[in-house]
Amino acid sequence: MTGLHVEHPGALALVEDLGRPGLAHLGVTSSGALDRGALALANRLVGNPAGAAALELLVGGFRARVEGEAWFAVTGAWGSIRLDGRPVAPYAAARAHDGAVLELDVAERGIRYLLAVRGGIEVPAVLGSRSRDTLAAIGPDPVTAGTVLRIGAEPAAPVPVVDREAAFPPPTGAVTLALLPGPRADWFTAAARAALFESSWRLSEQADRIGARLLGPALERERTGELASEATVRGSMQVAGDGRPTILLADRPVTGGYPVIAVVAPGSLDAVAQLRPGQEVRFRHA
Repeated sequence: MTGLHVEHPGALALVEDLGRPGLAHLGVTSSGALDRGALALANRLVGNPAGAAALELLVGGFRARVEGEAWFAVTGAWGSIRLDGRPVAPYAAARAHDGAVLELDVAERGIRYLLAVRGGIEVPAVLGSRSRDTLAAIGPDPVTAGTVLRIGAEPAAPVPVVDREAAFPPPTGAVTLALLPGPRADWFTAAARAALFESSWRLSEQADRIGARLLGPALERERTGELASEATVRGSMQVAGDGRPTILLADRPVTGGYPVIAVVAPGSLDAVAQLRPGQEVRFRHA
């Protein structure tokens, strides 16, 4: 059997694929990797299908011993990667021999590594996905020290010699996200809608797979009544009673009762996954 014997999972290690969309009517959110582009890239580098299950590693500090031989690739966050103490290039496929120790240090850029292994991580699927939903506690448990993760059968596609697209590490400075109009934008004053795009925001420490809360000016409502709960989508920007917005992410609840002033455009969602607490965020019209 080929597998990964996890010796140290770091801050949080989760098995994630592309999630379980289309089940909101059952009260189940989509979940899946927060940085979907990084997942697809890591899988492509080792010849896997784009949605093969991989490890999403928060911050870093991960160490595992390879059982058998395996190709792997690390994308998303950018930091020091070592195999038996020797540096390994990020965003590239590498071969690990039986017994080799793989280590990922604390990320220097971005905050979530995606570690794909050729064959994918084999854990039982729940409702058609191997993803962990941290809000509903659906899917495989978070990876702990001593866990042995089985690696699936080799895919038909080879490990590509050269990837077809250039890849860049997450930025360390201000990140600009594209916004689409929200269904309840008219609940806010014109000044609040303007402030959303004209102000500088920062990611707070209240950020996880459920949502990312932003620090900045309070967004004043024009309508102050109660809003009945309504469906949410990934990227919805809800504004709580204190006027502070939160971007809802993969493990969000399927409904919410705060008005949604805007929605992060799909092309900007991966960038949200790599924001670090305190990092500057600005918005533009999509």
